Amino acid sequence: MKDLATPNSLGGWQIAGMPMQLFFGFSACVLYAGWNGTLPLGMVGALALMFVLGTLLTELGERIHPVREYLGGGTILAIFGGAALFEYRILPAEAGAVITNFMKEGGFLNFFIASLVTGSVFGMSRALLKNAAMRYLPVILGGVVVALLAVGSVGVLLGYGFKSAVLLIGLPIMGGGMGAGAVPLVEILSGPMHLSSAELLSRMVPAVVIANTLAILVGSLLARIGRRYPSLTGNGRLMIREETATAEEVTRTPTLESLGIGLFISSSMFVLGSLLGKFIPMHPFALMILAVATIKVSGLLPRRYEEAAADWYQFVVTNLTPSLLVGIGVAYTSIPELIGAFSAQYFVLVLVTVLGGALGAAIVGRMIGFYPIEAAITGGLCMANMGGTGDVAVLSAAQRMNLMPFAQISSRLGGAFMLILATLLISLFV
Repeated sequence: MKDLATPNSLGGWQIAGMPMQLFFGFSACVLYAGWNGTLPLGMVGALALMFVLGTLLTELGERIHPVREYLGGGTILAIFGGAALFEYRILPAEAGAVITNFMKEGGFLNFFIASLVTGSVFGMSRALLKNAAMRYLPVILGGVVVALLAVGSVGVLLGYGFKSAVLLIGLPIMGGGMGAGAVPLVEILSGPMHLSSAELLSRMVPAVVIANTLAILVGSLLARIGRRYPSLTGNGRLMIREETATAEEVTRTPTLESLGIGLFISSSMFVLGSLLGKFIPMHPFALMILAVATIKVSGLLPRRYEEAAADWYQFVVTNLTPSLLVGIGVAYTSIPELIGAFSAQYFVLVLVTVLGGALGAAIVGRMIGFYPIEAAITGGLCMANMGGTGDVAVLSAAQRMNLMPFAQISSRLGGAFMLILATLLISLFV
């Protein structure tokens, strides 16, 4: 993500590529419309307000040293600052509803992830994609095994119980988010555990939300560790021997035409995944990843159009990430829910699960030729977050947005694997 505030040639400062005075002039107009209830509905009003809030909060987070160094910087402030602005009525709920509708009903999150997945996969070399994909599933499995064993063991020590810790905390956290993880798990566990769906959700949802926050913070911490110990990280490259596989990548300047082509290709790939989902019982994002990877490996798409998709991915990441982070905070983050679930015992169990997932993925990843930090982020933290929203936040905090395809494999295919695992564990525990 680019620096949002930089000095210009006139000695002043720029925010989001424009002079500070100009940015604040436009921002004042948008903020006043949001405050007095005249913000336009739909994409225009929502994106304008999200851009202003995302830019300001991200810049503030990067300028406050403790927040930047220890709490995830602009990423964490954009998410929780955005949530707090509407939770505590600093900005009216009507403006928050415009953003929420744009994120959920308007599909902005899907649009963002589709752009990242399509562009980053088409931007890879074929050799890298083949080699990494073959080795990636064991990384996920390593993270899951260590996370569940760790939370179960600590659960015994804290008096929470091995079974309760694994089934009510470990599984929902590692299950791929809320809709793909916690909610289906309730249907699987409610009967055998003789608990109502509401009671199970009340225990699982806070674990997922707290774990998502911790995953963001750990992602930021891993980025710092990588800067201090360079041998542990590929700075966004997953495979240790990736250098020989990226020869086909060249530096180029995007054109207006290439950005338009990239927009169309990424949108088309999302539509293809949704269409395949009507016939194949898998998540549309997982099917989209498989379709894009198949096209890439087979060489069906000329290189020029692969580069156009990669150009569009870079455009979206550079310009829209702060906006999306605010949208995640407003539409998907509940501060009262986090506060209400907080207890020392519960927090420790959630933390152990997140750290166990990252550690297990890092160990297995290193054994099979991945950089430990990249393996921990994608195979561990992106299993422990809240699916697509968490993937964006974690990768943004870790400054490794190009790893989105592997993050999505963790969230989608890994989440489906956890539902199968839950069924097996129920037969052992209940």
